[in-house]
Amino acid sequence: MTRDEAETVLAEAGRCADGAFPLFEAALACAVHDDPARDPEPARALAREAAARLTERLARETPEEALAEALAGDLRLAGDLITYDHPANADLIAVAQRRKGLPVALGVFYIEAARRCGLDVRGVDFPGHFLLRIETVEGPMALDPFSEGRVVLPSELTRRALRTGLTPDVAADLDALMRPVSDRAVAIRLQNNVFARAAAAHDYARAERSALRRALLDPADHRPWIDVAAAREGQGALAGALQALSRAQMLDGGASIAARVARERVRLRLN
Repeated sequence: MTRDEAETVLAEAGRCADGAFPLFEAALACAVHDDPARDPEPARALAREAAARLTERLARETPEEALAEALAGDLRLAGDLITYDHPANADLIAVAQRRKGLPVALGVFYIEAARRCGLDVRGVDFPGHFLLRIETVEGPMALDPFSEGRVVLPSELTRRALRTGLTPDVAADLDALMRPVSDRAVAIRLQNNVFARAAAAHDYARAERSALRRALLDPADHRPWIDVAAAREGQGALAGALQALSRAQMLDGGASIAARVARERVRLRLN
């Protein structure tokens, strides 16, 4: 798959309704778009193997146990505690090869395997740490893909929320903390991770690519174009930055103050 072909996949995903959004293939296309020299098939093979292992375990284990044992136990998918900020941790192809990554990247494999086996598993935009929500006969449970898929108890959810600075009343609202997000939001969160790491490393070309992917995945959102502009400005491509800021203002109906301020700053640099 070439970079242009990956962009076509992402654009098609961006046009899908939330309920039909192809999370795994979109996340995989993002990885190819970042580095087209690699073969995405090993990542697909890992997803197929995960579903096969999960199917076997579901015959004798509860869904939450089977999912954790299949993905973390059998296939050794785990969080990268040592090099957490490594760019590879947010890249599906690299995660499949290294068997470690960020919570949201690991979560994409969990979600894909679970759905192939008929389980209802969705992402949770938990403060500071991506989690999974699995529906069981005992009610919804939170799973942490970064910590080998283990169940996160309600009391621990509240403690984690308090550590992020949420007020006690908000931290105690488990329905809000466990509210699932769309698959599109999961894919975009993954690209936000890529952008943040690339920008921090002053790798503005990679930051631009990740912001462009977000723009393709959610074509109605003006915010990715502000990040595209910032990345282009970091590369000295001021005319391209202005184009991106104009696109942001157009999508936002001209209401984006941040885009207007940034556009004026870049325009002054051009003169």
